[in-house]
Amino acid sequence: MSAAERPRHVTVAGRRVRHRVDGDGPPVVLLHGIGRTLRDFTEQHDLLAQRFRVHSVDLPGYGGSLPMAEPHDLAALARFVGRYLDVVGVDRPAHLVGNSLGGAVAMRLAVAEPARVASLALVNSAGFGREVTLALRLLAVRPLGRLLLRPSRAVARRTELALFHDPAFATAERIAYALEVARQPYAARVMLETARSLGGFRGVRAPWREELLTQVAALDLPTLVVWGDRDLILPAAHLEAARTLLPRARTHLFRDCGHMPQIERAEEFHRLLLDFWAAPAGQGALTATIGDPREEAGEAGRRRPATEAG
Repeated sequence: MSAAERPRHVTVAGRRVRHRVDGDGPPVVLLHGIGRTLRDFTEQHDLLAQRFRVHSVDLPGYGGSLPMAEPHDLAALARFVGRYLDVVGVDRPAHLVGNSLGGAVAMRLAVAEPARVASLALVNSAGFGREVTLALRLLAVRPLGRLLLRPSRAVARRTELALFHDPAFATAERIAYALEVARQPYAARVMLETARSLGGFRGVRAPWREELLTQVAALDLPTLVVWGDRDLILPAAHLEAARTLLPRARTHLFRDCGHMPQIERAEEFHRLLLDFWAAPAGQGALTATIGDPREEAGEAGRRRPATEAG
C-alpha cells in the first residue's frame, strides 16, 4: 500500500475514525457493509478519485474506527456519517454509495438530513426484503451469535467465499485481513448490536424497512440500485422489490456476480456510477436499466483480481 493509499484518522464525537480522502471535485462518500471495512471500496475509491473528492470511511466499531458510546443501530450510524461530514468539512451535498448495511445507512442519512445528499447509489443494499443469509440470522440467537463470531481462519475464509461469485476474489490477503478485523476486542459486540437492531432469526424486520423506503421514495432523490444475480447474502430478488418501492430509481443487475459488484465488476460498476451521476437531475432517476445477459456475458467487465488488493 502506497503512502497515498494509506488510511488516516480523524476524531468524530471524541472517537478515533479511520478514513481515506483523495481527489478533487464533487464529494463522494463510500459506505461499507456489516462486519466490513473501507477496503471493500478500494477499487472504486481509486477510480473515482480521478474526478471526485472521495471519502471512504470505516463505520464506528468496524475496521480502524473505535465504537460509539451509543448502540450501533441504523439511526446512530447515519448520525455518525453526518458528524463525520461536518468534521472533514463537506459542506455541499454528497453522492452516497453504500454496500449492504452501508446502503441502509445512506438511505437513513438521506431521510434525516436530505440537504446533505446529492444522490444515492445502493449496492446489494439492506432494506429491500426480509430474506438474508442464515449466518446473519443466527446472530440473533443467544448465546449462539457470539460463538459464531469467535475469530477463526476457517470462518473468515467461508465468509469471503460467500461474498463473491468468482472464488478468485477471496484472496489469501482478504482472508487474513478479515481475520485481523474480527480479532479486534469490540468487533463482535458491535456486529451483534447492529445485526440484532435490524432483524432476528426470521430475517430483516419489516417495520423499519417499510418506513425507511416510504420516506426515501418521498424524497425523490436521484437513486441507483444495483445487484449481483448470484448474491448469497441478500438475494437478487430484492432488486424487484426496489423497482416496485422506488419506481423512479435506476436499476441494474450484474450477471454472474455476488454481493460486491464494486469489487467483482469494478470497471463496469465505475462506468455505471459515472453515467448515473452525469444524467440531468430528474431525468437520470426516471430510466430503469436492467442488466442484459447478452451484454454482460462478455469478459470486459469480469476481470479476475490481478493483485490481492482490498
